[in-house]
Formats: sequence, structure tokens, C-alpha cells
Amino acid sequence: MAAVLVTGGGVGLAQEMPGPGPEHEALKRHEGEWIATVKSPEGDSKGTMTLKMECGGLWLASDFRAEFGGMKFHGRGFDGYDPVKKKYVSVWVDSMSPRPLLLEGTMDAEKKTLTMFGEGPGPDGKPVKYKNVTHFPDADRQTFTMHVVDADGQATPMLTIEYVRKK
Repeated sequence: MAAVLVTGGGVGLAQEMPGPGPEHEALKRHEGEWIATVKSPEGDSKGTMTLKMECGGLWLASDFRAEFGGMKFHGRGFDGYDPVKKKYVSVWVDSMSPRPLLLEGTMDAEKKTLTMFGEGPGPDGKPVKYKNVTHFPDADRQTFTMHVVDADGQATPMLTIEYVRKK
């Protein structure tokens, strides 16, 4: 697939652009509608998540909606695979912060677990290090746990979301 490059000097043909690989196909398997049960110290709540491959099959776009403490919450994410870094990459934005959460990590196929690390805004708005772990026991269930990582590298769970595919 060639890309068109538009610059101040005109239009030209750029180098061949990579298409989706096996890692993108693995992401594609998660497309669909999901029911979410959020468990946090503030209490449990329900939500929904819609996942759809976009941008030529390179990005799994997520649309997450829930309520936390009686407040509506909306989040959007884009998950992909960077073949240069050989890592999964993610960007997350939501209605509780004006700054994105950026993550990268690896999939343990044997354990069916994706572990990602990154930095983004914390509850107080200051930068925080995160560790996100998603376990995929089968095609219709996912368990996502978000951890805050302290200065000593100790990860403390912040919330867990159990997802079940909507039938």
C-alpha cells in the first residue's frame, strides 16, 4: 500500500506503508459490544464498551461509557502494534482529564495476558506511572486491572473491569 504525501512543495508518493500484521489480527478478535462491571474502592458500577478496528485495520478503537460516583464517564482509546518497537501501543483519553495516557507493552500468548506500562495524569492531575494488565481467558471475557506504580516500582491496583461480550 503506497501513501500519498502532501507537503509544502506538492504531492508525492511516499514509501510503502505497512499493513496490518498478525498482532493487529489478534486485536481485531476483540471487536464488538461488551458489558463492563467496574470494581473500585469507590464501589461497583456498570458500563459498556464498543471496540472496532479503524484506520485500515491498524488501530482498535474503543468507546467506553460508565458512571463513577454518580458522574457520567466517557473514554476513548486506540490500541495498535508498533512493528519497529515490537510492542503493543495505546493512547487513552477520557472525560476526567485533559491529558492522554500513553502506554506500551507486550502480550504473553501462553498466559493470554497483555501487560502495558505508561504515564499519564493521576487523580490529582500530576503525572503518574501506570501498569495495565488485561487477561483474555476466552473470546467472550476480559479482565482489565489498572495499577498505579510508585517510585519504588511497586504496583498497587486502582480498579478492575470485568468485560463480557454482549450476545
